Amino acid sequence: MTDISQESVTLEELTSRISALIAPEQSLRNVWVVAETSDLRRAGHCYLELIQKHPRTGEPVARMRATIWRTALARIDADFMSSTGSRLDSGMKVRVLVTVNFHPAYGLSLNITDIDPTYTMGDLLRLRMEILSRLKQEGVIDLNRSLEWPDVPLRIAVISARGAAGYGDFIHQLYTNPRHLRFSTRLFPALMQGAQASASIISALEDIAMEEDEWDGVVIIRGGGATSDLAAFENYDLASNIAQFPLPVIIGIGHERDVTVLDYVANMRVKTPTAAAEWLIGRGEAALELLDSLASEIHHTASSIVGGMREQLAYIGASLPYAPIAAVESARRRLDRSLLSLTETARGRLRPENSRLDMACERLRTSTSAIIERRLSRLSSIDELVAVLSPDATLRRGYSITRVDGHAVTSAASVPLGSTIETTLSAGTLISTVIAET
Repeated sequence: MTDISQESVTLEELTSRISALIAPEQSLRNVWVVAETSDLRRAGHCYLELIQKHPRTGEPVARMRATIWRTALARIDADFMSSTGSRLDSGMKVRVLVTVNFHPAYGLSLNITDIDPTYTMGDLLRLRMEILSRLKQEGVIDLNRSLEWPDVPLRIAVISARGAAGYGDFIHQLYTNPRHLRFSTRLFPALMQGAQASASIISALEDIAMEEDEWDGVVIIRGGGATSDLAAFENYDLASNIAQFPLPVIIGIGHERDVTVLDYVANMRVKTPTAAAEWLIGRGEAALELLDSLASEIHHTASSIVGGMREQLAYIGASLPYAPIAAVESARRRLDRSLLSLTETARGRLRPENSRLDMACERLRTSTSAIIERRLSRLSSIDELVAVLSPDATLRRGYSITRVDGHAVTSAASVPLGSTIETTLSAGTLISTVIAET
């Protein structure tokens, strides 16, 4: 049983004892320590955590607060940048010179006084570069970043932890937008930290892919937290899934200073879940502003057209009483001009035609006379030939024609004995009876 009669000390006295024990201990002063940086932030001085992770699970097994005072920060930053090409940041495995301090009010911490620049990037950053290099070699690193968002993305699939503050901030910002844009969202819950987070997010992505046509894009969000909790997002399988996902993906899983491999493969990176909502709202507002601008231009153009039409209508109304008379006079003048033009045109066209007609008549008259003369000469020749060749001329030369039953006889054998024959002479006709054939 505890002796409650033992003398008590104040917390200040206890912390003073601890400080007195630590301060003179030389083994805790100017010690080179290998660790990984986490939650690094600058505010004049540099505040961070040094952590050591389990080699298999990646879970932190040791963690201490550390400080780099302003007097040493500029030198350390310059040396580190010069040697590594990078600024000291979270997620780097470093070798630092530390002294253990214990403050009665702020507790145990490490004061970093130097850094070994040759011990550069930690396992986390090296892993990230290996993942990015592999995705680049596979030709998929830019696939999601090249996808185009709809002009107004309103159907958003959200991957986040159920009940997470970041998800609540995102939804509140999205549904209370000042332009009253009507977004449609659905939460696909997933673990957002721990060893199972990557597999959980991949499963949510697969569920969304099965409903690809129902969504305009995907938002993966997570609220604030320690940088060391982001280790689950430095995962090749998850990065590969996002890089090849058929819908554009927004990553908002940390603060502005927090960067993971997903930020290099997703379509867009924003610093917070609220910023993701603001970006989506901004797309809608830009579309509405464009519509407002177009509507204003249409209204202005229509007003100008209507105004012009009104002026024309007023002019027409004023000139309408005189318009028929003016139209008739104008038509009459056009008709007179057309008639005069038609007369001149007709004369011009008939004159050469008349000349050609006269010439044709003269040629016809000459040709007809020549043809008639040739035809008369030919007829005279034919008439003379007919006269020479006619039966009468033959009969006048002493010939006769013998017929039996009206048919001319050319052979005595064709006339039977006793037949009556008719003989035509130049002057007269003889009727005979055949009594013998010689």
